[in-house]
Amino acid sequence: MKRKLTTLSLTLTLCLLVPAWSWAQLAITTTSCPGGTQSAAYAGCALSATGGTPPYTFSIDTRGTYAPLPEGMSLSSSTGVVSSTQIGGEGGYTVGFMVTDSASKAAEKPITFAIAGSNSFLSEIFPPNSIFHTRVDAATTGLPVDASPAAAIYGGYLSETIKPFFGGDAYANFPNGIPTFEVPCSQGDVGVSTTVYQSYFSSGPIPPNAPVEGTRFSTGDRHVLIYQQAGCGNPPGLWEMWQGIYQGGPWTDSSNAQWPNADSNALTPQGMGTSDAAGLPVAPLLLNADEVIGDGTPSTPNGVVRHPVRFTLNHMLNYWVWPATETAGVGSCNSSSGTLPTESLISQSAPPVSCTFTGVAGEIYRLKASVAAPSCAATSPQAATIIIGLRNYGMILADNGSSGGMIGTPDSRWNDNDLHCLTSLTLADFEPVNVSSREASNDSGATNGPQAPTNLTLTVE
Repeated sequence: MKRKLTTLSLTLTLCLLVPAWSWAQLAITTTSCPGGTQSAAYAGCALSATGGTPPYTFSIDTRGTYAPLPEGMSLSSSTGVVSSTQIGGEGGYTVGFMVTDSASKAAEKPITFAIAGSNSFLSEIFPPNSIFHTRVDAATTGLPVDASPAAAIYGGYLSETIKPFFGGDAYANFPNGIPTFEVPCSQGDVGVSTTVYQSYFSSGPIPPNAPVEGTRFSTGDRHVLIYQQAGCGNPPGLWEMWQGIYQGGPWTDSSNAQWPNADSNALTPQGMGTSDAAGLPVAPLLLNADEVIGDGTPSTPNGVVRHPVRFTLNHMLNYWVWPATETAGVGSCNSSSGTLPTESLISQSAPPVSCTFTGVAGEIYRLKASVAAPSCAATSPQAATIIIGLRNYGMILADNGSSGGMIGTPDSRWNDNDLHCLTSLTLADFEPVNVSSREASNDSGATNGPQAPTNLTLTVE
């Protein structure tokens, strides 16, 4: 009995001498971090860990299962503090945080960052008389349906629903949509190397915290869209890259485009292309939460969408109409004198006589006046605002992709359940619009003729 007591006493003594954290399983105990706002400083978040054998080293899972930190944010490996002097990213980022102890044991914890966008500048790109700010609803403009054999959406796609390819929550851990970023006139230029297609610039004001579509972990389109404010002796400018990759100082891309004066109506040269298959600008055609919310709140928005919305089809026709300047499509068209050269501009005012496929790049499609708003719009105010915009300004065919894919910015203020109401609409609910009476030149986005009042809206039934 005495021996047993001695053994027990020794065991208890040893247990008291070994710190409790050495028995516990290593774990990150932080469960959440504050959200933030794009272009602002981050309030900060300090990760905590227990168990294992300190000291701890903190890191981020870079295997691609989780997102990196929002652009512009960094993690201290020794303290676990997440900080930023200026957030570049927007939307939902689920980050895989890792902690390693001195015995090389590791643990991981996913934490989501909700970042609100700061995209009100998008409404300032191009003048008020631009086709990108022109109403197309029949009630206030009288613009007719485009009866060209090239115009209608291909019949095999008409049953496809509208699909919001943007939102507030992380999609498979990554921000959902194409981000945009505003920089000051004093933003310094850095080198940009283009590896595949056309290049409008070899250096630009692209900061290291510029957000990348899908983040730097993406292998997809990786659009990088930069709006530079006016000043420093220069007008505002728009810089867009496709497959942008930050290389620790310079950037690389697979193609890029530039609008050096975003206060002008100049389009890119015919046939040269942009970072978009239709040769269109991307940024001003994205749905964004700032325009929808207005000066209201995410749950009670009072904003207005005043531009056609960028959308995709599985395949476009292999021609373009104004205001597009390029295409990547299929099919061919004939005029009265024979086959028209593919990958070329065709006219709405003098259309081809027949086509083997339909749905031409740059065509604007408006929600038909005869189509009632879906019942869910009554309880989905963000979707209801967008639906009004689709009646008044339509959507513009910009790229190949999922049929009915509607593109916007990622933003924590989007309500994904609300936006789901848009899936109640199908492509059959839209009609092509003949805007040739507004076209002054195919090299300019300026419109001529009467302009519809911009303060009118159509009521959602």
